[in-house]
Amino acid sequence: MNIDDGFIKNLLEELHDGLYIVDRQRIIRYWNRAAERITGFPASEVVGKPCSADILTHVDAEGCNLCQSTCPLSEVLKTGRNTDAEVYLHHKEGDRKPVSVRVIPMRDEKGQIMGAVELFTDLTGKEAYMLRVKELEVLAMVDSLTGLPNRRFMENELSTRIEERKRIGVPFGVLFIDIDHFKKFNDTWGHNVGDRVLKYVARTFSSNSRPFDVYSRWGGEEFIGLVRNVHADGLAGIGERLRMLVANSYILHQGKKISVTVSMGATVFKDGDTSQSVLERVDVLLYESKFAGRNRLTLG
Repeated sequence: MNIDDGFIKNLLEELHDGLYIVDRQRIIRYWNRAAERITGFPASEVVGKPCSADILTHVDAEGCNLCQSTCPLSEVLKTGRNTDAEVYLHHKEGDRKPVSVRVIPMRDEKGQIMGAVELFTDLTGKEAYMLRVKELEVLAMVDSLTGLPNRRFMENELSTRIEERKRIGVPFGVLFIDIDHFKKFNDTWGHNVGDRVLKYVARTFSSNSRPFDVYSRWGGEEFIGLVRNVHADGLAGIGERLRMLVANSYILHQGKKISVTVSMGATVFKDGDTSQSVLERVDVLLYESKFAGRNRLTLG
């Protein structure tokens, strides 16, 4: 069977996973349809550019920019060894997406490295999330701008979590999240840009949450997360990861990178708590983060 370049290209275009090819200078030479879908960047905007040029700008779980440190592509081009990693890529709309990455060297007839192929798999569990959104839309419990559950849904969900805690002892925590200086941001950049920021912050929460955790838009620039089956240290770790991902995300507007940070309060539901008492406590903790300088989490 003859396998020509056209056959191979068609095969790559039908892959479910994102794939792109770079040369030795890390200039992108090919970008498949799945890469467009997962990242939001069409091939026309990235082919011919270096992969670090405000495109994927991978960060690791600690928030380190891999394009400026231990880039998997760079390592493969240097060593010639396959590399696997789990990283967070930058979506065109600003949010960070968790992806599993495999990088493989490309060699010429003499065995010399001429470039590399990166294959990446979306880890967001998008199908389950979209099913949840459709169910919520039927119940009119979705925030129309961000696509997250709204305050009404979250109030009901909190009551359900409290009953579950009392009945079978499943612990849970609450994250109260507020975008820092958002009024000033809107005054500076306008509400259209502000809406784009609200959307990518919301997607950061939904894309990087566990299937049994829920995040909602509480109102304005405030969000609440209910984190199931977690104790204080685990809750703080989840909150810090989300805070870091938001801080390392951005959108491009008129050629400028625009980003925001969030402040958080975090608490676990305790014996004797009610929905009112746990919300009041986490609200106080949020404002402790604000008063302490913002872009931080306070656990209590």
